[in-house]
This record gives sequence, C-alpha cells and structure tokens, in this order.
Amino acid sequence: MKIYKDLYWSIISPQTLFYAWEVFKSDKRNKPDIIEFELNLEQNIFNLYRDLKNEMYKHGPYRGFWIHDPKLRRIHKATVRDRVFHHAIFCVLYKIFEPTFINDSYSCRIGKGTHKGMKKVADMIRVVSKNHMHQCFALKCDVRKFFDSVNQDILITIIERKIKDEKVRFLIREIISSYFTTYEREREREYFCYPKRYTNW
Repeated sequence: MKIYKDLYWSIISPQTLFYAWEVFKSDKRNKPDIIEFELNLEQNIFNLYRDLKNEMYKHGPYRGFWIHDPKLRRIHKATVRDRVFHHAIFCVLYKIFEPTFINDSYSCRIGKGTHKGMKKVADMIRVVSKNHMHQCFALKCDVRKFFDSVNQDILITIIERKIKDEKVRFLIREIISSYFTTYEREREREYFCYPKRYTNW
C-alpha cells in the first residue's frame, strides 16, 4: 500500500486556499455569508493561512437548520472559513483516496453525480430485466442518521493508513472531531419541543 508524507504545505499554501475558495463559491455566490467573506477575501484567506502555518487552526462551530429534500433533514453548516479549508484538504486527499472507491459509488465524486448514477441504474435494470422483458427489483433505502453514526476512530484509522504526515493527521482529526453527536441530540430535542413546525411532510 502506498503511503503519503510531506502533504502539509501543499494543502495549506495560499495557492491551494485561493483555488479552494474558487471551487467552493462557484454555486453559492448570492449567500450572505459568502458575500461577507468575499468582502475581505485576501485578508480572510491569509488569516487562515497564518493559522495553519503556525499550527493554530481550530475548527469553528456549526449552524443547524432544517431542510426538506423531500423529507425533513437537519443540516449542520460550518463557517465559510472552515468550508474553504475543507475544500483545500479535499483537493489533495481526493486524488489519494478516489482510486480506492468502488466504481459504482456516485455521490460527491468528480465526474460522477446523480445523473450518471441514474443512468447506471437504468443500464443495470435493462440488463437484469433482459431489455424490460422480465421483472426485476431495486432496493431504495436510506441509512438513518448515517453521518451521526460514523465511528470517528475507525474513519481516522482508515485515513491514517495512507496519510503519514503528522501535521496533516492533526488537521484531519480536527475536522472530523469538530462534529459531535450532541448535534443529533439538539435535532431531536428541537423536533420534539416544537413539533408543529415540522408537520408538513
């Protein structure tokens, strides 16, 4: 198994951070927090760079809100500063881990996505049903509270098998551990305390 060292400076460089910003903002230009961050873009990016360079980076809190897509979901959003850094670390780590994913995993992957996933399902159905001449079945399901139930220690162990740069390991732990299951308890408490807000399923 190939291991990777000396990734830290390629992740935290101003060039990577500015590139991460461009990728991050591409479909979010009209959001108030994006506009506010962009008003002092260079200062914000270089402040982030200095914190990373001096090993003083701390992940900030999350803001919780509800969406329907179509079912009710509780979303927790990190600050713009943290999400820019998420993209920066993704830019480097994605190339390392993408080849290890199964081919038919389509979510959050470059060159994949919902439409290609749907096309693949249609192709599979056509093959299994013999060009729609025979009955076939597909299972549609959702893992309840998936992200809240991910074992962070196991996830970190999997990542650290390949990543041997200790500074990068620290940043990965900082990001992963920034999400607590207390956010899930917050969701349940808010739902049961204010049920009338969530009755339009």
